[in-house]
Amino acid sequence: MKKVLLYLFSISAFHSFSQENGNHHGADDHHIVLRPKDSTCLKDCFLKAHWEVHSRTFFMNTINEGDLKDDYALASGAGIGVVTQPIYGFQVGLSGFFIYNLMSSGIDDPDSLTRLSNRYELGLFDIEHPSNGNDLDRLEELFLKYNLSKSSITIGKININTPFVNPQDGRMRPTLEEGVWLNIGESKKFGFNGGWIWEVSPRSTVQWFSMANSMGINPMGVNVDGTRSDYHENIESDGLGIANIYFKPKNNLKVSLWNAYFHNVMNTAMIEINSDRSLSERTKIYQGLMFVHQDAINNGGNEDQKKTYMNKGARSNVISAQVGIKNKRGNTSLNYTHITGDGRYLMPREWGKEPFYTFMPRERNEGMGNVHAFMVKTTLNAFNSKLKTGLAYGYYMLPDVRDHRLNKYGMPSYHQMNFDVGYTFDKFLRGLDVKFLVAYKLKEGETYNNLKYVYNKVNMTNLNLVIDFKI
Repeated sequence: MKKVLLYLFSISAFHSFSQENGNHHGADDHHIVLRPKDSTCLKDCFLKAHWEVHSRTFFMNTINEGDLKDDYALASGAGIGVVTQPIYGFQVGLSGFFIYNLMSSGIDDPDSLTRLSNRYELGLFDIEHPSNGNDLDRLEELFLKYNLSKSSITIGKININTPFVNPQDGRMRPTLEEGVWLNIGESKKFGFNGGWIWEVSPRSTVQWFSMANSMGINPMGVNVDGTRSDYHENIESDGLGIANIYFKPKNNLKVSLWNAYFHNVMNTAMIEINSDRSLSERTKIYQGLMFVHQDAINNGGNEDQKKTYMNKGARSNVISAQVGIKNKRGNTSLNYTHITGDGRYLMPREWGKEPFYTFMPRERNEGMGNVHAFMVKTTLNAFNSKLKTGLAYGYYMLPDVRDHRLNKYGMPSYHQMNFDVGYTFDKFLRGLDVKFLVAYKLKEGETYNNLKYVYNKVNMTNLNLVIDFKI
C-alpha cells in the first residue's frame, strides 16, 4: 500500500501505444501534451492539471530452433502522471511507473548450449537484475517547462524523440532522458529542436545513468579485432548534444538537418529529405532520402582501444531511401538502406532504435558495415482506423559473422517477416488498445555450425501480445 500511495505522485503517463514504428520528427515529445489556456492562479494551475493513468500488460514468447532455449514472460504494470496547467508560461510534469513479473520461464538462466543470455523477454523487466520481478519502479518524468508562443524550453527528466535518442518502446517502458531541451516553432517554414542530455534511463532498466555509463548495459559485442568489447564504465564523456534544423520550402517538401555530438566519443550528422505529391484526391505518393555520416572524436572515448567505443580515426556512411503510396485505407512502401564498407554504423542501443527506413521491430543493423537492406511494408486500416494490420518483409545482406571489423554482434545475413494487428476500442471500452506482433527471422548467411550465431538471432519466432489501457 505504501508503494501504491507513493506512486500516486510519481508514476507515469504514456503518450502512445508504441513508438517502435514511429518517426523521429517530433523531437520534444513528452508523454503528456497539453494545450490549455495559460492561468494566473496557482490554485488553478494544480486543480486543473492534466492527469493520465496508464496500465500495460505484455506477453512475449520466443521460439528458437532445435534444442536451443525457448522463453516466455508475462509482465504487467501501471502508472500515473501529471502536468500542471501553465501559469505565466510555466508547467511542471511528474510521472513514474511500476512493473511486476506475473509469470515467466527461467529468463535469468543462460541457454545450455551456447551459454548466452536471454535477449528479448528479460527486457520486459530489469536487465541489470534478471531475478528481480517485483521491485521494478522508476521515476520517469520530472521537468519544468516554459512556453512562449509556439516555442518552449524544458529542463529535467524528459522524453525526447530523435533519430539517435528515442523511446524505442517495444517493451514495458520507453527510454527516457535528463537534460535541457529547446523547441522553436514560430515559423511554418523553419524550426529548431535541440539540447544537451547528461543522463539516460534506458528501457528495460529502472536506474538513471550518465550517457557514458549507460553504454554497455546491453551486450557489447566485439572489438574490430574480434576481442570482447569492454567499454562499459570505461568511457569519458560529459554528455550528448543534439541539434535539429528543419526547413519547409513547400507544403509537400521538408528538409531536416541533424547533428549529434557525443563529447569525446563521436559525431553523427544526418540530412533527411521528405516529399509527397497527390496522385488523386485521396491518394499520395511519398519519397524519403537520408544520408548519415559518423566520425570518431579523439580516441573514441578511451585511449585504450580495447576499452573504447569507436576506434580512433573510424568513420561510417549510410544511405537510406524510401518510396511509398498511401491513403486513408492503407500505406505501402519500398525501402532500401546501404551502410558502406568504411566502417560500422554505431549508436548505443541503450539510447534508441536506428532511424533507417528499413528498420523492423525485433532486429537492428546498428554495429554493422557493408550492409544492403531491402524492405517492403504494407499497412491497412479499417473501421475508421480502429483496426490496423501490417505486413512487412525484409532481406538483410550483412558481412560475414567472422568479419569483426564490420560485424560487431556476429549477426548473419537473414530474412525477416513481421505481421501485426491492432485494435483501438471506443465507447464503453474507450482507452483500451490491443496489439499482436509476430516476427520471424530466417538464416541466410553462414554460421559455421556455431549456435552462438543462431540463438535468438535467426531461425526463430518472436510473439507479442500487448494490452494498454489509458484514462
